[in-house]
Amino acid sequence: MNNNSEQQKGVIYAAFSYILWGILPIYWKFLDHVGAEEILANRVLWSFVFMLLVLLLTNKWQVFIKTIRGFTANKRQMLVLSIASILISINWFLYIWAVNTGQMIEASLGYYINPLVSVLLGLIFFKEKLSQAQIFSFSLAAIGVLIMTISYGKFPFIAVTLALSFGLYGLAKKLIKVDSAVGLALETMVVTPIAAIYLLLLIINDKSTLFTVSWSTSFLLIGAGVATAVPLLYFAKGAQKIPLSMLGLLQYIAPTLTLLLGIFIYGEAFSKTHLLAFTFIWAALTIYSLSRTKLAIALEVKWRKEKSTHM
Repeated sequence: MNNNSEQQKGVIYAAFSYILWGILPIYWKFLDHVGAEEILANRVLWSFVFMLLVLLLTNKWQVFIKTIRGFTANKRQMLVLSIASILISINWFLYIWAVNTGQMIEASLGYYINPLVSVLLGLIFFKEKLSQAQIFSFSLAAIGVLIMTISYGKFPFIAVTLALSFGLYGLAKKLIKVDSAVGLALETMVVTPIAAIYLLLLIINDKSTLFTVSWSTSFLLIGAGVATAVPLLYFAKGAQKIPLSMLGLLQYIAPTLTLLLGIFIYGEAFSKTHLLAFTFIWAALTIYSLSRTKLAIALEVKWRKEKSTHM
């Protein structure tokens, strides 16, 4: 099979994963009568159960066991895995809570600025260099966040925390390179005991929603595991087949769909101030995306060479 065909498949897989992530708020809205903490606990538990089934069906069980042994023997890797698990749990909880409290627009802002946060983390932790265009894009994004801060009268906590938690999660994932399916199983495994204890306490205190309210609610809570794992698995398949720059452009599908859902389906207010702030963010992302093209990189290298020769 030729490279173009493989790349087309990669685009379809990746785009499909981002579409699923973009419309995932609809799923959480069906559970808005359930507390965000209980939804998160079910999401963690059933994601772990579902991923164990995936590992068995895809013949990756031995890889999973081998990876666990490797982590238990390496305390540093185990620490990083635990941090990654906590970060993604914080991200999941905050996103569910934001969606079910009518703050989808701010949640979408978090995922718009996430790529820029990731680049900033690369600059801090891996000493990666920024081009002039990327520095300019950061400045525009900062203005956008500042406008949101002034308009709210408070710091956009949800957006920034979502971006930081997912950015730091990505950083942790770079330090523990494992198969994506095995990785998700490990991450959920670390926090599953906490989730299970929390759900057990709810049952003991007659506060559990699972198997008590309705079959549809129970089905949705259990299905949260599938809703979590499926986009990630498709994303992993797509990421293997397409360039990182293309993947970077496709990732804006998810927050755009979430933003549109918030405005047109769930009737969240989108003021002129929102539009101004988002315009700065969108401009920043456009410049950032263009800066990663081969032409922009070539021009940046040429500019740096000319600058060094004139010094």
